[in-house]
Amino acid sequence: MAKEVAFPSGLEDVVAANSSICFIDGKEGRLLYHGYDINDLAENSTFEETIYLLWHGELPTKQQLEEHEEFLRRHRRLPRHVVAHLYIVPDDAVPMEVLRTASSILSLYDEEAEETSEEAHLHTAARIVARLPAIVAVHHRLRSGYAPVGPREDLSFAANFLWMLTGTEPDPLHVKVMDSALILHADHELNASTFAARVTAATLSDTYSAITAAISALKGPLHGGANERVMHMLREIGDPDKAEAWVKERLARKEKIMGFGHRVYKTADPRAMVLKRYSKMLGEYAGDTRWYEISCVIEEVMAREKGLYPNVDFYAASTYQAMGIPTDLYTPIFACSRAAGWTAHVIEQYANNRLIRPRAEYVGPALRPYTPIDEREVSQRPA
Repeated sequence: MAKEVAFPSGLEDVVAANSSICFIDGKEGRLLYHGYDINDLAENSTFEETIYLLWHGELPTKQQLEEHEEFLRRHRRLPRHVVAHLYIVPDDAVPMEVLRTASSILSLYDEEAEETSEEAHLHTAARIVARLPAIVAVHHRLRSGYAPVGPREDLSFAANFLWMLTGTEPDPLHVKVMDSALILHADHELNASTFAARVTAATLSDTYSAITAAISALKGPLHGGANERVMHMLREIGDPDKAEAWVKERLARKEKIMGFGHRVYKTADPRAMVLKRYSKMLGEYAGDTRWYEISCVIEEVMAREKGLYPNVDFYAASTYQAMGIPTDLYTPIFACSRAAGWTAHVIEQYANNRLIRPRAEYVGPALRPYTPIDEREVSQRPA
């Protein structure tokens, strides 16, 4: 057996790329997009403006933003063949699987999908970001027994998504919270899904392939799927008075409490703190603060017992719940937001590309001779 060499498990703290898009200060609990603090962006910016920032590195002028918004609005409607596909998927299909498959199909109806100019990459990125929310909304309405609702060009990105999802005029507070949530989730350096996108782009495959790979990675419960599991946990607890005992019992059994701890942050996740405020605000607005109250108790117990802080998934759950969003759409909404960052990283990868090809530390047997089958002993490995 070859000698095992210690290396960072899960590539922890290994620098794999130079990037100007996103900076995480894990010690201070700070997140920047091209130098702009996430708190400032969530409070003052819009998702459309943040998309422009991620792609171009600077905030847009008024004219640039208007042109950018117009292009996004123009591409909100899904190609009819993609809609036809959504009609035939099973009603019980997992929304993230539907999004993954439909996102790949989108490439068949983008004439610039295989072009390699910077302009084509930006156009493709815009089509992807504009259309992913439509996939989520159309599929949800079809599985719920309702006809799809077409996009509206008079609405913002966040408002249009809520309109297409519900078919009703979106509540202004819900629009503001959704817009901020999209900003908060838009990028986060080389997380698993973004790294998957960059690895795929580094082979010079097309942008749609990279985004499909990213969605596949985000689907996992240790990445984007964590927010859904947080909501399942909140429902299982059900009452703020039961939360502390519930958490302590799980900790005693060495079970993981979803929504806590982060590979990079050593203090509170700044995105979680913004969503915590919105969770409280929405709960009070709806006249039901139960999920927020349960979340606060869990946060207090985890800080006291384990020294762990909530990550972005934790308060996203109660925030989306207060807006009446189905639990299995939490991760698809995450994908709709993170597509802005994924495409920014793909564009950056194309601009200065080198194939990403790490090595593995071999820990198997040393060189050994081939043994004819009649001379082999019964394998000692379990069946």
